[in-house]
Amino acid sequence: MPSIFTKIVNGEISCYKVAENDEFLAFLDIFPLAEGHTLVIPKRETDYIFDIESDEYARLWQFAQKVAKSQKKVITCERIGVAVIGLEVPHAHIHLIPINGVQDINFSKPKLSLAKEEMQEISNSIAEVF
Repeated sequence: MPSIFTKIVNGEISCYKVAENDEFLAFLDIFPLAEGHTLVIPKRETDYIFDIESDEYARLWQFAQKVAKSQKKVITCERIGVAVIGLEVPHAHIHLIPINGVQDINFSKPKLSLAKEEMQEISNSIAEVF
């Protein structure tokens, strides 16, 4: 059964797209820890990130790096934090989270609730500099 991320890749579910190429997609997390919290995924569904073939794995991180640099240009933060947990959705994904301290990347804290217009504005601003 396709994951929710595969449905996003296939256009069955909409997202706030930040960046895309033939292999990868970056979009805003709808339950963000911070404004600009972005998920980077391979379009090819693979459950466990360490099961991705080595060359594709390297390209995934290169794509994520470019997304993170774009985030940093438009989101006020000290750094872009990175997390790979791999339990929430059975599709490999990287969390890129604007942070000012280590406490900002705590997944047990309450998530933000942003209006659709805010989400669209954030995704557009990151996409413009990508």
